Amino acid sequence: MKIFIIILVALAATFIVFQLYISYNTNIVESQPYEVLEDKGEFEIRFYPSVNIAQITSNSKSYDAMSSKGFGKLAGYIFGGNDKEEKIAMTSPVQVDVNDSLSTMSFVMPAAYDSKELPTPKDGSVKILKTDDEYVAALSFGGFANDKTIKENSDKLAKLLKENELVPRGNFRYLGYNPPFQLLGRKSEIVVKVDLVR
Repeated sequence: MKIFIIILVALAATFIVFQLYISYNTNIVESQPYEVLEDKGEFEIRFYPSVNIAQITSNSKSYDAMSSKGFGKLAGYIFGGNDKEEKIAMTSPVQVDVNDSLSTMSFVMPAAYDSKELPTPKDGSVKILKTDDEYVAALSFGGFANDKTIKENSDKLAKLLKENELVPRGNFRYLGYNPPFQLLGRKSEIVVKVDLVR
C-alpha cells in the first residue's frame, strides 16, 4: 500500500511539473501583436496590424473537422515541409474560421519574417497570405474548445455587441493559444471584425 501511494504521489508530481512546463512554454511563444483600444469589461475592442499567415482552406463545417484536417498540414509546413526544409517557430494563436461556405485555419508567421523571406510550402494546399489591418471585438474564455463552446461564446459576443450598439462584420473566428495536451491555464478567444470611426 505504501509503495502504491509513493507511486501515485510521484505520478501526480510529474503531471503537475509537466503541465507547469507546458504552461511556461506557451507563455513565452511569440503571440500575434495587437493593441487594446477599449476594455468593455466582458470583451475588448482591439486593433490588429497586418501579419503574414500560413493558411489552409476546407469545406469542413465543424471546428473538430477543421482542426483534424488543417493542423497537420500547417504544422508540416513550419516543421520543415517547405522548399528550404526550414523549421519556423510556432506562434500563437491558431486561428480558425468555420462557416457555411469555406472554412480556414491559419498560423501566424513570426514577425522576423518578411513575406518574401518565407519559404514556399511543399503542400500546395498551404497558402502564404498577408492579412489586412483590422479592428475586432474579442471575448476570452477558458477550458477546452469545441463546436458547442465556440457557438456559445460567439452568441455571447454577438449579444454583447448588440447591447453596446456595435455591428459585427463577417464571421466570428476562434483563436486558440494552447497545445491540446495542456490541461491547466487554457486560453481561448472569439473575435469578429467591427467598424470603428477613428
